[in-house]
Amino acid sequence: MEFKDLTKVYEMGEERVHALRGVSARIERGSFWAIMGSSGSGKSTLLSILGCLDRPTSGTYLLGGEDVSALDDDALSDIRLRHLGFVFQSFNLVPQLTVAENIALPLYYQGVPERESARRAEEFANVVGLGKRLGHKPSQLSGGQQQRAAVARALATDPTVILADEPTGNLDTATSVEIMELFASLHRRGKTIVMVTHEPDIAAWAQHRLVMRDGLVTEVRQ
Repeated sequence: MEFKDLTKVYEMGEERVHALRGVSARIERGSFWAIMGSSGSGKSTLLSILGCLDRPTSGTYLLGGEDVSALDDDALSDIRLRHLGFVFQSFNLVPQLTVAENIALPLYYQGVPERESARRAEEFANVVGLGKRLGHKPSQLSGGQQQRAAVARALATDPTVILADEPTGNLDTATSVEIMELFASLHRRGKTIVMVTHEPDIAAWAQHRLVMRDGLVTEVRQ
């Protein structure tokens, strides 16, 4: 992932809000990055662009060497499905579905046959320690277990990059450590991880840090 001079301006009536003011960095395959900054620093806006959930106002963004800055919605959706896995602070599990069904959901959109989807759901549930919870609904899980299910769902399509937005924000300290140990394990397996956080102890799990303030990168720690 390589981005250069990214800007993002939101039009809010007559007001123009500059969320990003020319951000540049390079994220190598297999690395683990933490994007840090206080509220309003632009870190979540940057993650949305890296996740092809939003487009920059200007600048370039290369993913695997392909310039995705100006692709249309269908092309961006395809890239998200094939290359990116997402983990959010609020878990974003479908309450009516079981753990197995939640994990298999992105595979459904890829057209993976039902039997293979079920096999992969079980495989990744075991990876995150939920092999005995396949038939449970999200409401029957603890917060940590729900986040583990969200991580398994992100892994199901074998993404190139895992993007995590405050993945421990709704968890207690002990559970946060468990989730970060899981991320560290995935990194050791070769996954590229880009994580937004405002907590220094969580950022310490990453190899590299990109610190933001007022839409600018103020520090890059390699």
